[in-house]
Amino acid sequence: MKPTPMMAQYLAMKEEHQDSILFFRLGDFYEMFYDDAVTAARELEITLTRRDKKNPIPMCGVPHHSARGYIERLIEKGYKVAVCEQMENPKEVKGMVRREVVQIITPGTVMDTSLDEGSHNYLMAVSLAEHFNIAYCDVSTGELKVTLCDEETFFNELAAVKPSEIITAEPFNHALTAKIKAVTTVLSVHDQLSTDLPEQAGQLEATLQPAVHLLFDYVTMTQKRNLAHIEPAVYYHAVDYMRLDLYAKRNLELTESIRLKTRKGTLLSIFNETKTPMGHRLLKEWIERPLINQAQIEERLQHVKTFNDRFIERDELRTALNEVYDIERLVGRISFGNVNAKDLVQLKYSLEQLPVINQLLSKLSINPIPDDQLPEIVTLLDGLNDDAPQSIKEGNIFKSGFNDELDTFRSASKDGKLWLNELQQQERERTGIRSLKVAYNKVFGYYIEISKANLHQFDADAFGYTRKQTLSNAERFITESLKEKEALILGAEEKAINLEYDLFVTLRETLKSFLTILQAAAKRIAVLDVLQNFSQVAQRNDYVQPEFSADRLLNLSDARHPVVEQVMSREDYVPNDCELYDDAFIYLITGPNMSGKSTYMRQVALISIMAQMGSFVPCSRAELPIFDQIFTRIGAADDLVSGQSTFMVEMLEAKNALNNATKDSLIIFDEIGRGTSTYDGLSLAQAMIEYVHNHIQAKTLFSTHYHELVQLDQTLNGLTNIHVAAKEYNGELIFLHKVMPGAVENSYGIHVAQLAALPETVITRARDILQIFEQAGNHDIMPEKKHEHIYEQTSFNLFSSTVEEEIKGLDIARMTPIEALIKLQELQDHIK
Repeated sequence: MKPTPMMAQYLAMKEEHQDSILFFRLGDFYEMFYDDAVTAARELEITLTRRDKKNPIPMCGVPHHSARGYIERLIEKGYKVAVCEQMENPKEVKGMVRREVVQIITPGTVMDTSLDEGSHNYLMAVSLAEHFNIAYCDVSTGELKVTLCDEETFFNELAAVKPSEIITAEPFNHALTAKIKAVTTVLSVHDQLSTDLPEQAGQLEATLQPAVHLLFDYVTMTQKRNLAHIEPAVYYHAVDYMRLDLYAKRNLELTESIRLKTRKGTLLSIFNETKTPMGHRLLKEWIERPLINQAQIEERLQHVKTFNDRFIERDELRTALNEVYDIERLVGRISFGNVNAKDLVQLKYSLEQLPVINQLLSKLSINPIPDDQLPEIVTLLDGLNDDAPQSIKEGNIFKSGFNDELDTFRSASKDGKLWLNELQQQERERTGIRSLKVAYNKVFGYYIEISKANLHQFDADAFGYTRKQTLSNAERFITESLKEKEALILGAEEKAINLEYDLFVTLRETLKSFLTILQAAAKRIAVLDVLQNFSQVAQRNDYVQPEFSADRLLNLSDARHPVVEQVMSREDYVPNDCELYDDAFIYLITGPNMSGKSTYMRQVALISIMAQMGSFVPCSRAELPIFDQIFTRIGAADDLVSGQSTFMVEMLEAKNALNNATKDSLIIFDEIGRGTSTYDGLSLAQAMIEYVHNHIQAKTLFSTHYHELVQLDQTLNGLTNIHVAAKEYNGELIFLHKVMPGAVENSYGIHVAQLAALPETVITRARDILQIFEQAGNHDIMPEKKHEHIYEQTSFNLFSSTVEEEIKGLDIARMTPIEALIKLQELQDHIK
């Protein structure tokens, strides 16, 4: 069946935007058809209907005035939305109204207020040749960065950036696509590149330009406008920062908890004293990218110390920052063209705080924020009403006195409304009807309303009234003078609204010339906010300024886990020391389950990260080397997405550390080898320790329940045994959580099982089996004895008494496999 002209128009647009849900404007609604309608109805939980019985096309729709909320929900679910608008007034056009797609909203190009203030919304472009050329941009703030890296570094960057959307010029192979989608589900192909290289990429080397070109082309294609606020691309190298791979960020719970996938219980949650959205976003970036340049670290620490020493000025600064809105994203909306009057009022309030902030910085001997042009911007914004509405098409945007012509229109409208009040009083007196009223609605305009109770004695013609509308309980009338005044009032209101809209658009365009200075001010404010946040948190939690060792010394006194201590009282938390040197760089940690081994290792890693991001640390004294990388193998979890077992995940994380760690790295290995058989795990654990000791010599914390490993301190000079102490009292296990020198022989696993309230039968049986194992010196399965049908069995003396005694005297736990085989051969020869 041939489609109608309107459906033909829809189908033509849909053909051009097949990967998007098309919001097709029809009057006061956005309509969706065919598969788009089915998808939207399901995801938005709205009614799915049919266009007509003869041509049953699936359709659904949403009101245009509330479309934003529906679009946001689709974007959150990973869909793209193409917004098609009517480009002509249907009342003024004969035939089909011209329509165009004015914007394609994708997860990586969202620009409205629905964005999380505390997180960036990155769009990443990837160009793959000999290396991965990646560029990522937060379209809402204008930040743009670019780098070149290998595949492994690419996935580390992917984990750090966490883009909402990735774009490529051509599809990746299946394996690469699967790995990328484990981090970011929205992967788009944009294969129609323009030939024009964006000016933001002009200063880059040729090898860095393809990704920036791809990103800009995609943004321009989807947003249909010039985004002048996007800054020139900043090239960075991943090795300019401490390297934290995907596993380290996950295991250390820097910005997202492993269990709940939220900020609660993370390092980010501790630093909760930022006052601005820009500061919070920058804080997250600093946590995930600690510095390795000592001079830059020391500069941050010096500012934190200054704020600590001058806490009165710091508190005044915090008060000023509390009045600063999200300048970065306000600038983005100015450039984008979707800023409203309320946004600009927020910008004015923010800029009014800059003189206060600069005055405080002067007292602290900190360089001020450049503000030469800011007074001019404040003057431009000063004409806005403080209570300006969000809509820019309803008037009441500007103050009286801002524009003479606008004041004239407003005066005419205001005088007209005063006349209407006087008219109501006059008509009440003239007709004698005290309940008569003059009112207005958008459909009928101004009218005189008389209730039914007063109509029986009322002669409308005698008073010059013309009936306009009949209601169930009243009649509405119009007079010639009221018609004339209505035209005057509504004409003045309409002209005032149109003029305010034009004035606002002019103001918005004028502000575009100040984008660069506004972005610079926003960046300085963000840095100040993070540094005062470091100071506030340090003083509240009794942190100290770290020192950095040129001799690669790691010496932490009374170190505490920054997150764990927040959920405990200071008196209950047990601090611990850590001392690793150039010639004693491995701690082999033993101790019971739940005693705090993992917490101890994590706190060393977190303190190192805090120090290198420029924060004070939870210690009484801290001297650290500057680590180039931190590697972790903590916890046990299957990777169900990629089909990898717990043990495979463990081996991959270990491989990453062993292949990439240097002498300047920190390695955290927690119970390596527990995912396989005892002897396999023990052998792998020993081999890894020996490899780190002999080939890498990185600072290493290695916890284990393989007590056979504690003998390694006799052959590995750089290894030191320590343990987390626990005491057994009256059959109960008491955790001391104190790290002590030397090894411990018992893991107290059955005691921990008892604490977990396993059935008493299981606990008793476990103790029996353990006793048999310890007496027999082997790990063969011991069947449970039955209480019935017990028979005596004749024992056979298979070995001579000499062999039997020799076997009993063997210390199997201390024998190497080779020694055991040699001894077995000797015994076999003896029996023969």
